[in-house]
Amino acid sequence: MQLTRLRLAPNELDHEVIWLTVSLGSLALAAGWFALRLPWPHCAFLAVTGHPCVTCGATRSAIAFFHFDFWSAWKWNPLVFTVLCGLSIFDVYAFAVLVVRTPRLRIGQFTLAEKRFMRVVAVILLLSNWIYLLSRPHGLF
Repeated sequence: MQLTRLRLAPNELDHEVIWLTVSLGSLALAAGWFALRLPWPHCAFLAVTGHPCVTCGATRSAIAFFHFDFWSAWKWNPLVFTVLCGLSIFDVYAFAVLVVRTPRLRIGQFTLAEKRFMRVVAVILLLSNWIYLLSRPHGLF
């Protein structure tokens, strides 16, 4: 794996603009959804099986996160909390890079072993999160 700093080439896809726009646009849509008091999303997996899915509690975790109640956000869904932390860090990075116009960070040239390792870590994180959610008291979600 190699971390490099590169200037944006002409006609290169600007990931920082795209993902910052997607992130902030999603936040605006979610805020609008709740401001209009539209119904909360419900988990179809939970309704059918009676058990939480790997993302159950994500909405409550996000609401707690954006109210700066990080402990509650962690308790609702640790994986979603971790993703929101990473997304917040990326958003700050993307905003700074766009304002200051500095070279962009790029990660590339993964070896086959590194790719396999990252897949295993992803599966372990998903399974660990799901086991945590399944261990919570019934009726919580």
